Amino acid sequence: MKFNFKYIAIITSIITITACSKNFLEEPPRTVTIKDLIDNPATGADRILGAVYNKMFDWNIHSFAWIGVSSITSDEADKGSTPGDGGTDKIELDGWLISPSNLSFNDVWEGNFDGIGRSNYAIQFFNQMDMAEATKNRYVGEAKFLRAYFYWNLLRCYGGVPKIDKVLASQADIEAYSVRAPASEIYAFIESDLTDAMAKLPMTVTSKEYGRPTKFSAQAFLAKLYLYQKNWGLSKSMVDGIINSNQYDLLPEYADIWREKGEFGKESIWEINAIGTNPPIGITGYTEVQGMRGSGLDDYGWGFNVPSQDLINAYEPGDKRKEGTVLERGKVLWDGYQSNPNLPNPYYNYKAYVSKTAETYFDRGQSNKNLRIFKYGEMLLIKAEVENELGDTTAAKVAINKLRARAGLGPIIAESKDKMREKIYHERLVEMAMEHDRTFDLRRTGRAGEVLRKQGKAYVDGKHDLFPIPQRQIDLSGGKITQNPNY
Repeated sequence: MKFNFKYIAIITSIITITACSKNFLEEPPRTVTIKDLIDNPATGADRILGAVYNKMFDWNIHSFAWIGVSSITSDEADKGSTPGDGGTDKIELDGWLISPSNLSFNDVWEGNFDGIGRSNYAIQFFNQMDMAEATKNRYVGEAKFLRAYFYWNLLRCYGGVPKIDKVLASQADIEAYSVRAPASEIYAFIESDLTDAMAKLPMTVTSKEYGRPTKFSAQAFLAKLYLYQKNWGLSKSMVDGIINSNQYDLLPEYADIWREKGEFGKESIWEINAIGTNPPIGITGYTEVQGMRGSGLDDYGWGFNVPSQDLINAYEPGDKRKEGTVLERGKVLWDGYQSNPNLPNPYYNYKAYVSKTAETYFDRGQSNKNLRIFKYGEMLLIKAEVENELGDTTAAKVAINKLRARAGLGPIIAESKDKMREKIYHERLVEMAMEHDRTFDLRRTGRAGEVLRKQGKAYVDGKHDLFPIPQRQIDLSGGKITQNPNY
């Protein structure tokens, strides 16, 4: 039977610091109890882990709020939709007119802490199960990998956040953990989880297990984690291990990465498996939020998060990556569909497009669209950056030119370290456009204020380098959770 995370019922009500009820272990009667699952690890372990994976498909993890804070805030994207449709707070996000009361920040906070809570429960339950040590290790490794992912999203948004490394067993626990740990401590916690996951996870998975992370998924995650910390040597070690494994390579055609036929291809190191048939649901709202906004047969979605003119201008003539990223109104799409030339926006996110005729299609709100998180192309970008920072511009050029060759472009010839750095930053923009990475990338490289203010966005250095802690969370904690500077 296919290991299918998506359709397993959520097994327990998980509390996080977003709520303060003492009744956090109470749940309505269920046919299958937690004890049933723990006592029957052959099936129970999958169901418990499935409750963690289920969170990946929720509205408050990868949909409207995440699209807003990770992409609409950047220079590569505009709000989209229609001028009068603010999408609750998406106008404010687009212009950096943000405050602790913006709804998207609270959604991202609550969604990811819910995922952390589920991960903690899973780890606790796995350690209570009577099963082979190697099997138990794999389940624990997966739960820690997922916990690291949820914390990674929070860390990049807010900096230091509460560090919850166990199931909160009492009201006293909840209150004790309702304080922010320093960002450095969260970095170390993510590193610890990933290092442990890397030791526990298998090298590969079968086709029935697609979507489950491997050792290389954790290694890719660590490469990026170290990149953000400017730990060039450790990042290089991680990325070299992936490259030298010969397990991955670039797909010949860039645009195929985001089509159904490219799912779990040789470029994929970890992607979220949204394939489902019973019931037919995917990542809630992801493609609908970004789909072409029209009427009748032309109505694919809400039309938010559209490529900006700055992104369009960033592509060199003949760069195939533009064709795989930018859906232009009035053009015939890859599946033969003639898009309407009168759509309200000139461009849409092609990477979020699902064909109604050439791919599995359920409906626009529950499309069968996987979300790529770590792919080999980004590993080459990391390789180029760390090699350049370590002084080897030749090795940096070799990595970058592999990406450029696939894009149909000639090699770069920059020689100095500073010029190479600029080229690498540019290649990262056009290689990873509309992949919910750009705002965080601008921040980590110290370019956010300069780049975004050129676009007319009201980015303030020293303030907007982190998003505000949601006011709701400060209030729920009784003021124990503190606000980021200058909000």
